Amino acid sequence: MLLTEIDHVAIAVRDLDAAIAYYAEAFGAEVTHREIVESDGVEEALVKVAESYIQLTAATRPDSPIAKSIEKRGEGLHHIGYRVDNCAEALASMVAAGATAIDKEPRPGSRGTTVAFVHPKGSFGTLIELVQE
Repeated sequence: MLLTEIDHVAIAVRDLDAAIAYYAEAFGAEVTHREIVESDGVEEALVKVAESYIQLTAATRPDSPIAKSIEKRGEGLHHIGYRVDNCAEALASMVAAGATAIDKEPRPGSRGTTVAFVHPKGSFGTLIELVQE
């Protein structure tokens, strides 16, 4: 089994501070990590839930994948991040099973992780992020 656990569920939002305030008020949630990922054009705030995260993510520029997603589908569930021990091995396994890689090779992600995205068309409609800590 290449998947070790759910790393995060990513939610695309227009206003990151408003989303953080909502999660704090509704759930008593606290942000454990906040980061701007320039290469992806996003700012994220992570709320820890057990050993996983809710990743609230907002665009920092209009051409980012999050901005395009919100423009097309509105706010809401963006992707699921699966934790793996070896991102390259998991990506190769998914491609061999018929998935379409967005990232042809793993690349640096937030929190010092290594990540790779897989297109929803080959994954039953779900955008998948593989995350290696």
